[in-house]
Amino acid sequence: MAFQFNGTTVETDEEGYIQDISLWSPELAEALAKDENIEMSDDHWEVVNFLRNYYEEYQIAPAVRVLIKAIKKSLGPDKGNSKYLYELFPYGPAKQACKIAGLPKPTGCI
Repeated sequence: MAFQFNGTTVETDEEGYIQDISLWSPELAEALAKDENIEMSDDHWEVVNFLRNYYEEYQIAPAVRVLIKAIKKSLGPDKGNSKYLYELFPYGPAKQACKIAGLPKPTGCI
């Protein structure tokens, strides 16, 4: 599958995850978020940027449990909990946030 964005063809898998993460930009993230019915706030961006940094360091998109633990360690217990993250990304904080962050589908997610 593919779609056009700013004159570029962006290839995706069958679930909408972009295939070439080097094409990611904040503008593309906004478009992906809109497709997910999410209006990006500073809190959303904090999680998306956290995920991109995590991926850069570990070369893997974390599953939800790992994501929650990592955010709790980095951003504190107010943000590192499933209730908060599901409020931001109701269809799954790992899956939905990774899609918006331009990362592959997290391992272990169905």
